[in-house]
Amino acid sequence: MPITSARILLENFAVNVDIGIHEFERGQPQRVLVSVEMEVDVDPTGAGDDIERVLDYDFVRTEILELVKARRFNLQETFCHAIIRIIAERSAVRWVRATTRKPDVYEDCEAVGFSLLYER
Repeated sequence: MPITSARILLENFAVNVDIGIHEFERGQPQRVLVSVEMEVDVDPTGAGDDIERVLDYDFVRTEILELVKARRFNLQETFCHAIIRIIAERSAVRWVRATTRKPDVYEDCEAVGFSLLYER
């Protein structure tokens, strides 16, 4: 049985994001944990230990850093959509889930977040 897809994960990537709808949040970057899971096409033979034969996932982290430097967000929903758009541009990506969590909002819970799934 040949392998035809694989999952790439980026879990709890901590970034400082200018995000939030409240006046006190504006201009005060908050820690946001970003997780991305994507299913990608792979070489079914597994031959060749060469980065040119796979989707180099470094772009996910790099592009998220660029995104948070470039703009502010009112909503986690909008932030997730922006992350999905970046990743969905890659033809090898079959589906992607982006999840953002703000861990410092409420004292009585671990985090508040949003998750979005895109499928081709």
